[in-house]
Amino acid sequence: MDTITYLENGEAFTVSFAELLKYHGPGFPGGVAHGLKVMQRAFPLLDEGRPVERREIRIDTAFPGPGGRDAFEFVTRGLTDGRYVVDRSLGWDGIEESPKGRYYFRFTYRGTVVEVTIRPGHVRPEFLELARKENRTADDEVRLAALKREMGDRLVPLAPEDVYDAKVSRA
Repeated sequence: MDTITYLENGEAFTVSFAELLKYHGPGFPGGVAHGLKVMQRAFPLLDEGRPVERREIRIDTAFPGPGGRDAFEFVTRGLTDGRYVVDRSLGWDGIEESPKGRYYFRFTYRGTVVEVTIRPGHVRPEFLELARKENRTADDEVRLAALKREMGDRLVPLAPEDVYDAKVSRA
């Protein structure tokens, strides 16, 4: 449950959570885990279970987190190519909030659109509270770092459909 496969000019590549985390660094492991789970949930739906061409995927999201951004960039090169857009107004009422946005992701690929939203219960209230707190203390920073690691450790082994809902439509 810790890998994602995609194509680059027809050649398959598989990367792991550990590789995504090395690319991102230690700052936001929970966000990297969210990025992985979202892609694992969306990619099979974009082309009937076949691996997708990385440079044909567009991502529009209300989730501005740097861990997710880096996971998407590593796999899709969407940020580099201008196919990754953060718009915090996307989504609808009732979608779980992230510290500075929402857990809403829209993938577009060859005429198929997949909207992905997190299922309730995967983001701990303590994490949200602490991440949003201004003027955090040194102890707060230590606790927040532990919560970010815990989120990554908890989400990565889960099946993507246990973490995220998905809705498929045609563009």
